[in-house]
Amino acid sequence: MTLASSTSPSLKSAVVVGAGPAGLMAAERLALGGVSVTIFDHMPSPARKLLMAGVGGLNLTHNEPLETFLSRYGEARRALEPAITAFPPAALREWCDGLGQPTFVGSSGRVFPKAMKASPLLRAWLRRLDGLGVQLRLRHRWLGWEGDALVFDPAVEPQAGAVVLAMGGASWPRLGSDGAWSGGMAPSLLAPFLPANCGFIAPWSPYMLRHAGTPLKRITLSFAGRTVPGDATLTDAGIEGGPVYALSAAMRDTIASDGVATAMLDLRPDLSLEDLRQRLAVPRRAQSLSTFLRKAGGLSPVSVALLRECAGTPENVAAAIKALPVRLTGTTGLARAISTAGGLRLGALHGLAERGVFAAGEMLDWEAPTGGYLLQAAFSTGYAAGESALAWLQGNPATSPD
Repeated sequence: MTLASSTSPSLKSAVVVGAGPAGLMAAERLALGGVSVTIFDHMPSPARKLLMAGVGGLNLTHNEPLETFLSRYGEARRALEPAITAFPPAALREWCDGLGQPTFVGSSGRVFPKAMKASPLLRAWLRRLDGLGVQLRLRHRWLGWEGDALVFDPAVEPQAGAVVLAMGGASWPRLGSDGAWSGGMAPSLLAPFLPANCGFIAPWSPYMLRHAGTPLKRITLSFAGRTVPGDATLTDAGIEGGPVYALSAAMRDTIASDGVATAMLDLRPDLSLEDLRQRLAVPRRAQSLSTFLRKAGGLSPVSVALLRECAGTPENVAAAIKALPVRLTGTTGLARAISTAGGLRLGALHGLAERGVFAAGEMLDWEAPTGGYLLQAAFSTGYAAGESALAWLQGNPATSPD
């Protein structure tokens, strides 16, 4: 497949590589502009990772003020802000309504479709794209470039006036995001893939492994000046869960530089240190320490086990419960991570756009916490890439954001 010049009769055609949320959104924007669009994807069905996300309710976005929302993207905010401002959370909810899939705001501010799953939304979306004439070519893997030609396996011939790349990151490879596309890119355009929103390895003793799979309820986790409440889960490898994912970038980077990161667990964040001391000041009598901590301290059995694992028999039990050090030595890897950092460098987008090539979604080098920020950025960057490709085809590339 060859990328056409501005004088080509294929000017009003476009190719989108990747049938996830970013690619489908880019295809929709192009098709609404009158462009003939073909989507290629190497999987046998589209948007598999979106469908998996829907198993837990499909957290599409978040209902907090836009300024707060944008702050969640950290260093990537500057690059992502134009796209998210152009297609913000309110626009995403309105778009869902237009597909007959209304949304609601949960108690945490997270936004979900009322159906609480992805399949009805995806079916309605694919029907819309089909009605717009968008062609979906599955089981076609992008291999890279030969000059200005896109190379696929199996081979295809048609030309395109613009290309949108939306091939995902490198987490959940069995769902299609295997990062294999990076082999078709110049290494200078890429930042190394890293796990994001991931679990961590903690060198548990055999005693602690008995508690693998047990939830750790209503705790807070602190690292590098941030404290995040929620529930975590002990695994045979270490620890995972919402608070862990929220702090994963800082903990991952610390391990990369120092070899280890020590996070602090508060096992009873609902009690002050003084309140906990008073509770533990009652006579222990004939109770074992474990029984005493469960009854007087209100600790769950897994919390008692974790206290023993990480603090031994501390002199100040109350202080250890409120600030229990958990030593982390690594991440659980890309394949088990919720999302990916690294990928196509944001600084490379301008050079690609000069050739009529645009990119979107998780294949770009950004990361964000869970809570609706991941999918919102995928939709928004897909929207921006589609609009940019449309402007290119219309001869107005200066009006499109990089």
